[in-house]
Amino acid sequence: MTPNRRELLTAGLTFSFGSAVAQTAWKRPAGLAPDASVALWPDGHIRPPPGLTETVVQRSADPDASDRMVQAITRPRLDIFRPARPNGAAVIIAPGGGYRYVVIDKEGYELARWLTERGVTVYVLFYRLPGDGWMDGSDVPLADAQRAVRLVRSRAKIDGIDPARVAFAGFSAGGHVAASLLTRFDAQIDEPVGTDDALSARPDVIAAIYPVVSMDAAIAHAGSRERLIGASPDAAREAIHSPERNTRADQPPLWLLHAEDDSVVKVANSVRLREASRAAGASVEAHFFERGEHGFGLMKTTGLPVAIWPELLWNWLGARRIVQLPG
Repeated sequence: MTPNRRELLTAGLTFSFGSAVAQTAWKRPAGLAPDASVALWPDGHIRPPPGLTETVVQRSADPDASDRMVQAITRPRLDIFRPARPNGAAVIIAPGGGYRYVVIDKEGYELARWLTERGVTVYVLFYRLPGDGWMDGSDVPLADAQRAVRLVRSRAKIDGIDPARVAFAGFSAGGHVAASLLTRFDAQIDEPVGTDDALSARPDVIAAIYPVVSMDAAIAHAGSRERLIGASPDAAREAIHSPERNTRADQPPLWLLHAEDDSVVKVANSVRLREASRAAGASVEAHFFERGEHGFGLMKTTGLPVAIWPELLWNWLGARRIVQLPG
């Protein structure tokens, strides 16, 4: 009998998907929804710009392959996915969307379910978007990321996690959120709102998957750059929002993944961040694959060597003692 998608996920996704049968057999798991959702900020702390209305858009006509996105986020939040048997590890995921929207399924909920099957408690971050009219808009994604890490640590007892085993992963523009957190985890962006803001916003490890990194116009993702820092930023503004120019020895260990044929976000973004991290004396591991294009996530890797990437990430998380590997 051909396994369905839930059975493949439960089996741990060995990623030997060379056949068309495996590809067409995948079905969206029933109940692909969070177990809880918590607001990042206390009521009244942030006020959405006038006229901003949050909307969800479905980009897929296939009922078994949902591909939703959220536009105009007014309530930054964490959607929580709880495993049946928590192992103490926590992963915060920042999906991509070019700083124009935030993807829900492909770079959020799908990986969340894959990780929860392995005992990880997952928090999908819906961060504010810099082009939506927020005050100090270029810093709001980072402010939300900092707050997310602190909030997750403050919930350690509630969610059954170890506050010293918190990973942060970002895809595409969410990879820029992750890379910004990598180098500016202690930047004073927002005023403290509670005792949990005394906790560290430095994740224990960071993974950036086909990330937007540099604001250098020569290699930057043009849309993300313009929405984040404007069409004609000055040199100082460009530099502070280019994580490869702000690497430091005490940044969290970094894991990078990129396809060399990425036509949306140039692989040079990850290459520069790897080299800059090494030059700063920081820990970095990078994986580059010849093929994969952009936005492959979990589900667009069939028949490609890059399909192994979640296992590579899992083993790295084990080596960094975020999760426990067998044996």
